[in-house]
Amino acid sequence: MRLHRNLVYTTIDSLNAIFNEGEYADKVVARALKKDKRWGSSDRKFVAETIYEIVRWKRLYAEIAEVKEPYDRDNLWRMFAVWAVLRGYPIPDWRQLEGTPERKIKGKFDELSKIRTFRESIPDWMDELGVQELGESVWSKEIAAQNQPAKVILRVNTLKTTKEKLRAILMDLNIETEFLKDQPDALVLKERANVFLTDAFKEGLFEVQDANSQLVAHFLDVKPGMRVVDTCAGAGGKTLHIASLMENKGQLIAMDLYESKLKQLKLRAKRNGAFNIEYRIIDSTKVIKKLHEKSRSSFNRCTM
Repeated sequence: MRLHRNLVYTTIDSLNAIFNEGEYADKVVARALKKDKRWGSSDRKFVAETIYEIVRWKRLYAEIAEVKEPYDRDNLWRMFAVWAVLRGYPIPDWRQLEGTPERKIKGKFDELSKIRTFRESIPDWMDELGVQELGESVWSKEIAAQNQPAKVILRVNTLKTTKEKLRAILMDLNIETEFLKDQPDALVLKERANVFLTDAFKEGLFEVQDANSQLVAHFLDVKPGMRVVDTCAGAGGKTLHIASLMENKGQLIAMDLYESKLKQLKLRAKRNGAFNIEYRIIDSTKVIKKLHEKSRSSFNRCTM
C-alpha cells in the first residue's frame, strides 16, 4: 500500500478548489476522475474517497495539522499527511511531506477523539443546538450516524428502462445492486462504484438520488396529463422523477431563482428523455402569482 504522486497531486488540487475557491465537492470530484484516462477503477476510487474523507473530517484534520483557513497549498499537504497517517499509509520521501510528525498526529487524534466537536468534525454552534434539541445521549448517536458513509442509491428512469433491466445491465459491468423495500424505483449499490462513467448513466437510464428524496414524487401522486409546478426545481432531481411518473404526458413547469441550475436541469432532462418540462426563471413574485391556483397539482418546495 503506497501513495502515487499523480493521484495525490490531483487530490490536493481538488481540495484547493473546494476549500478555497468555493466549488461543489461533487463537481470537483467528477472533474478529477476524468483527468487521466489511464487510471483504473482503484485509482479513481482512491481520488474520490480521499477527497470526500478530507472534506468530511475537515475540522478534525485541520486541528491536528494545526492549520487555519484560508488554506494555502502547504496547509492542504499537512491535512493530507494527517489523513495518510491515520489511514496507515507509509509516508513517502516527497518534499511536501517531509518531516511529517507521525507520532504526534496519532497522539493528537487520540486526544481530540474524546471531544465530540472534533471527533465528529462539526462546528460548535451545531453541537450546542443538537444537545439543546435532542439531549446529550440522542445527539451523540445521531451525529455519529451522520458521519457514516451513505449508501449509493440509484433511481431508475422508468421513461427508458425498468429496475430489473437496469440491474442486469449493471451486473454485466460487475456492479452489484439490491432492491430497496418500499422504493419502487430504487437500486442500492452493494459496494461503492463510479457509476457516472457507465454507458447506462450517459444514456439516462438512472440518476443517483437519496432514498428519502425518491419518496417525494410518489407522495404527490402525480398522474400522466396533469399540470404540475415545481417552484424550486434546482438542478432537477425530483423534477425528473415527476416527469417519469407523468410518463412525459401533461405539463411540468420547473422554476428556480437561478438560471444556472435550470441549465443543468435541461441537460439532465435531455439525457433522461424527459420532454414535457417547461423552464421558467423566478425573477419576480408575478411569475408564481400567474400560476397560483391554475394547476391541477402543485409541487412547492420553497418560499418566496
